[in-house]
Amino acid sequence: MRLRTSLKVLLAMFALSSFPLAAHEFTLGSLHIGHPFARATPPGASTGAAYLSIANKGEGADSLVRAATPRATSVEMHSMSMDGNIMRMRPVRDIRAANGATVKLEPGGLHLMLTGLKQPLKVGERFPLTLHFEKAGPVTVEIVVEEATKGGDHASHGSHGKK
Repeated sequence: MRLRTSLKVLLAMFALSSFPLAAHEFTLGSLHIGHPFARATPPGASTGAAYLSIANKGEGADSLVRAATPRATSVEMHSMSMDGNIMRMRPVRDIRAANGATVKLEPGGLHLMLTGLKQPLKVGERFPLTLHFEKAGPVTVEIVVEEATKGGDHASHGSHGKK
């Protein structure tokens, strides 16, 4: 009986300790922002990238029109695509979330480029990012810095923002 009670307590503690991971989602009206994250950057890096998903559960479209964070001088919205063997990265004016659709900002596609990083992004850190939507307005989400994977997107950001 004591073993069963101990097991229940242990399972409850485990469930509570995983709650912050499950709660890494944000809602603004009919918009649902899922898993905002950035990849760790190497020492001395001045740029990084943030990713997330935007699910629009409303009846009308909305657009992400700008973003800001105290961790960087500016945040730019970009698309990335491959043209044969050439990677093309272009700024976008806004990121549209049609009604009933989900837009994914992910490595190799749409992303938020963090320029003028005030310090490198380290695994496990968290920082605020404020998203400004055309109709829904602003929402501040928490970015979690995750490990950069081999072949990640950092090399592609190395020359951005330099003139």
